[in-house]
Amino acid sequence: MVKNRRLAKSISDASFFEFKRQLEYKAAWYGKEISVIDRFFPSSQLCLDCGYQNLGIKDLRIRNWICPKCGTHHDRDENAAKNILMEGLRLLNVS
Repeated sequence: MVKNRRLAKSISDASFFEFKRQLEYKAAWYGKEISVIDRFFPSSQLCLDCGYQNLGIKDLRIRNWICPKCGTHHDRDENAAKNILMEGLRLLNVS
């Protein structure tokens, strides 16, 4: 159904809405808190070690990159996941 141009966005939005709703429900059930980061947070562009923002990483075909400031090698997805975790913890004021 997602391949249908007219319905794709509606179906995807509904699925993510339901996932978020279920996640919030389960978190409340277990007494946990959910932190939602901004959808435009540059998670894959930020160097986890020094904080440099590499604007050349917007192309999704780039899977690995080296920070020009500190020389750290990053896998795009692993770096993004770690940056999302750190931002979520920062928003919850946990360090």
